[in-house]
Amino acid sequence: MEPEAARPIPQMSGQPKLAQHVRLRFDAARNQHVLLSPETVAVLNKTSADILRLCDGRRSIAEIVTELQGSYDRVADTQVRSFLARLAAKRYLEITDG
Repeated sequence: MEPEAARPIPQMSGQPKLAQHVRLRFDAARNQHVLLSPETVAVLNKTSADILRLCDGRRSIAEIVTELQGSYDRVADTQVRSFLARLAAKRYLEITDG
């Protein structure tokens, strides 16, 4: 796994979307959202699921942060960008230049 400093942090203009082989689903047995890929199931907290629900490939990271600010008291764009970078490094997410 890459150290945090070596992982590229996406620009605010980047447009994230789930990778083609990944699905965001609600798992009734766990009562939580999960990311499904061919070999893994990643259980998500509510904040993570809310972020990923907005990753449609059309919205920029800046637009996602703005939309999250309507639901959360405090949204740090650096934390959102770091979260998205971690998922991109694991190939759950693709981020195109805006």
